[in-house]
Order: sequence, then C-alpha cells, then structure tokens
Amino acid sequence: MFIDSHCHLDRINLEKINATLPSLVDAAHARDVDKMLCVSIDLDQFEQMERVTREFNNVYISAGVHPLHVDEQPFNEPRLREAAAKDRVIAIGETGLDYYYSRDHIDAQHESFAGHLRVAGDLGLPVIVHTRDARKDTLDLIDQHGNSETAGVLHCFTESLDMAMQALDLNYMISFSGIITFKNAEELRAVVKAVPLERLLIETDSPYLAPVPYRGKQNQPAYVVEVAQCVADLKGVSLETVARVSSENFYRLFSKA
Repeated sequence: MFIDSHCHLDRINLEKINATLPSLVDAAHARDVDKMLCVSIDLDQFEQMERVTREFNNVYISAGVHPLHVDEQPFNEPRLREAAAKDRVIAIGETGLDYYYSRDHIDAQHESFAGHLRVAGDLGLPVIVHTRDARKDTLDLIDQHGNSETAGVLHCFTESLDMAMQALDLNYMISFSGIITFKNAEELRAVVKAVPLERLLIETDSPYLAPVPYRGKQNQPAYVVEVAQCVADLKGVSLETVARVSSENFYRLFSKA
C-alpha cells in the first residue's frame, strides 16, 4: 500500500478531469494508494477543506498557512490552535519560507514559520515545511524554534543535498514529488539516491507537478505510484519495498495517524 503524504484534494479542478472527489479517491484505491494527507495552505479555506474530506476515513488533514499567504493571513496563534484541534489533523502546515516567488514579506514569513514551529512543538505534532531559495533561514528557524522530537518533513524537496543532510540531522524527513521524474532533475535524483530510504516520504503535491508520463496534466493521488517507482529505480529496490518503507516512515512521523 502507498501513502500520498502531501496533496491538496480541495484544489483539484474536478470538472476539468470529469471527476468527483469520491471517484478520485476510488482511483487512488485502485492503485493501492491507501491513505492521503490533504494539506492546508491557508486558514480561510481550512473549514471547507475539512468539510469536503470528512467523509473519507482514509484522508488525514493538516492546519497551517503557506508562506505565500502570510501577507493576507499574518500569523494568528489562536486560530491555528483552533484548527489544529480537529480530530483528523495530524500535522501543522504547510508553513515555511519562499524567497523564490516573494521577497516582499520576508519578516512576516519568518514570524509565521517560527509561530507554526512553536505551536507544533506545544501540540506534539510534526511540521510540514515548504522551502524555496531559503535554505539557511529555513534550517536556522527549525533549529531555533522547532521541536526535534516531533520534527517534521521538508516537502516537495528541490534543494541541495547539503540542505537535505542538515535537515536529516535535525530529525526531519525529506519528501519527494513527481519532480524527480522530470528530464531536467538529475541533481535532484542524486539527492534521492543519497537520502536513506528510512527517512524518505513520497507525495504528489496534487493538483500540481504531475509525474511523467502525466506531466502537463492535473495531478492526483493515484499518481504517487509513479513517484514511488522512480525512487525504487534510483535505489535499486522493489516498488513493494518503497511502498512498505515509505508508509512506515509516514506513520512514524505522523504518529497521530
């Protein structure tokens, strides 16, 4: 069984692919994708995300504000804690830093990320971290404000091997998406080879970043199998091994699940 450790079911354009949310979940099941973690990117949409996924007992959720949303949603600790109290919330995030798309609100990103880390530590939940072009600051804030026991994951990892190794030292896991199947991702595939299988997660980040052979199409949880196959090929192990170990990693990190 596979687990899609990071998706955005509420962001998928169902009309575009002539599907319903139940049919999308069924399509994932048909490919042995047993569980999914639907990740929050802002607290305004959290209630709707919680509501539309409530009927699926194999879909977990998270609570948090993406760094590119902090200008409109500055860190609000009471609101984050209220969302995190929902039964199916197993993680805080996604949060983090993104200097690639925006350097206009860096102070607000830092404040929000540090706040998410502190709340996660208080609640005993892992943190889902988005990071782009902010390697040192991301690691520094995790080190300063994070809880190394509950730790977290650097999701949809696209950064350097050095950053990955430093994150592992902080007890974080590394999650890889369909990007590792892209033709121009040789450096990232080298990171996949270097990260121990026991510290690795797989994800789709759907509806974004569909893996080959679906690149250019809207992504969905069923396609996490292609990510797993790429990991298996790079590490010289069976697909079944990647499915088993990455699932064990998921439950070890997201222990509330």
